[in-house]
This record gives sequence, C-alpha cells and structure tokens, in this order.
Amino acid sequence: MSLSPEQRREYRAIAHHLKPVIIVGDKGLSDGLREELERALNDHELIKVKVASQDREVRQEVITALCQTTGAQLVQTIGKIAVLLRRAAKPNPKLSNLQRLKH
Repeated sequence: MSLSPEQRREYRAIAHHLKPVIIVGDKGLSDGLREELERALNDHELIKVKVASQDREVRQEVITALCQTTGAQLVQTIGKIAVLLRRAAKPNPKLSNLQRLKH
C-alpha cells in the first residue's frame, strides 16, 4: 500500500518537529537496533531515523533494509534523515505521534 501525495504531505508536516529516535551507526543493522526500531514504531508509529553514513548509496540501502525488515513505509528522505511510518493495530494515544500531533 503506497501513500497518496496528500497523506505524505500530512505525515511530513507531523514529522517536521520530531527528532530522530534511532541512529544507525557504523555497525549497521544490529539485533539491538532492530529491536529498538520495532519498539519505536510500535509506540510512535511515525518516526525519524538518522543514518550516519557519508555514502548516499549506503544510506539508501540501509533505509530500504529498515523498511523491509519492519514492514514500515518510507514517507520522506532528506539527507541523512528518513521518516518511517508503520501504523499500530492498537495505537497508544499518549505515545503515538499520529494521534498526539495531528493537525
């Protein structure tokens, strides 16, 4: 399921003020990073991820791998920051960025 341009615009607006909650470093996609990414997506639904690689192609590969392993959708990529979305079955209204920050 791909996002419509209107949905992307809305999610980008919500994510604009968020800080990256996951930072992918030199070690890449470790098990601990995957667990933390799963927790962040379950809690917040819409998150920012920073990929600290200097190489643009490596960053894109890492972001694609993150989306594939978690089932998240890529909303936007700007430089080293990617915005990922995965809707929760039962979102927590106190943690979900989609419910807390909806315009």
